[in-house]
Amino acid sequence: MSNARTARLTRRGLLAAGGALGLGAVLTACGDDDAKDGGADTKGSAKTGPWSFKDDRGTTVKLDEAPRNIVAFTGVAAALYDYGIEVKGVFGPTTTKDGKADVQAGDMDVSKVTVLGNVWDQFNVEKYAALAPDVLISTMFDDAGTLWYVPEASKDKIAKLAPSVGISVFDRQLTGPLQRMWELAESLGADMTATKVTEAKKRFEAASERLRKAAKAKPEIKVLVGSASPELFYVSGSNLSIDLEYFKALGVNFVEPTEAAKKATGGWFESLSWENVDKHKADVIMMDDRSSAIQPADITEATWKQLPAVKAGQVIARSTEPILSYDKCVAPVEALAEAIEKARKVS
Repeated sequence: MSNARTARLTRRGLLAAGGALGLGAVLTACGDDDAKDGGADTKGSAKTGPWSFKDDRGTTVKLDEAPRNIVAFTGVAAALYDYGIEVKGVFGPTTTKDGKADVQAGDMDVSKVTVLGNVWDQFNVEKYAALAPDVLISTMFDDAGTLWYVPEASKDKIAKLAPSVGISVFDRQLTGPLQRMWELAESLGADMTATKVTEAKKRFEAASERLRKAAKAKPEIKVLVGSASPELFYVSGSNLSIDLEYFKALGVNFVEPTEAAKKATGGWFESLSWENVDKHKADVIMMDDRSSAIQPADITEATWKQLPAVKAGQVIARSTEPILSYDKCVAPVEALAEAIEKARKVS
């Protein structure tokens, strides 16, 4: 299988895995070509002198000075914001239909950034050029170096306007990308000795230890990771996704898709009809919190409502694309730890 084919499958897989919608459904949701334009200036870095950073493709970007006009995938921008680095423009899920900040925007003031594209396959190249970008930063969900949410059709035009940095979130544990984002923020001039930053890291480590203890105390509790679309329910595998690989390493007992399903989707997920949503037995269900997925309170299918974990109230949100700052990764770890601690065996 070619790298290009693998990249396409993986992109589709991630959108559904744990998941949001199949790629086709996402493409049909691509509304407004006119991205939202924020009016306020944003800060880049206070660091002076030459700048370089070696990304997870093995590519080293070198500039005469630290980049100030930064454009980033929304989740990356949200992580950098937590470390005190602000960007000029973003692409990816940034605002909801009512204009509020998307869950992937974190604490950013979305009115102060230029939104180049809010949905899959949307990226306003002209607005990007107008920002005079110094660097573009995104995550990567495959091993082919594909920058997340950079459209295939316009990637070459985008690449000519500024160098890019890719942070891999593919087939590794959460702590790896967290450290890489830390290193990137530090290179951009963030104060990594600030109390807010160091305390967040300590809270993350404490939450992780709590989850380890909870999983060890209740190894019989089965956790299913799902995502809802109108037609299908997706069950994620514990491999490939950074959060699930980390939780599994801490001892969490995950329900896994069938081998045939994993083979068909490159290991990401299994698609089930709503009639067959009870195929796998689970005590706790983690549900995709992205705006592209139907949230548990809005699921009307009777088969869902009859699931033992749903009837027991043992359903929690999952940050399917974690914002890679320690501050934002504390809550998901604590939520899973608490869910396991309180869970009754219902499967």
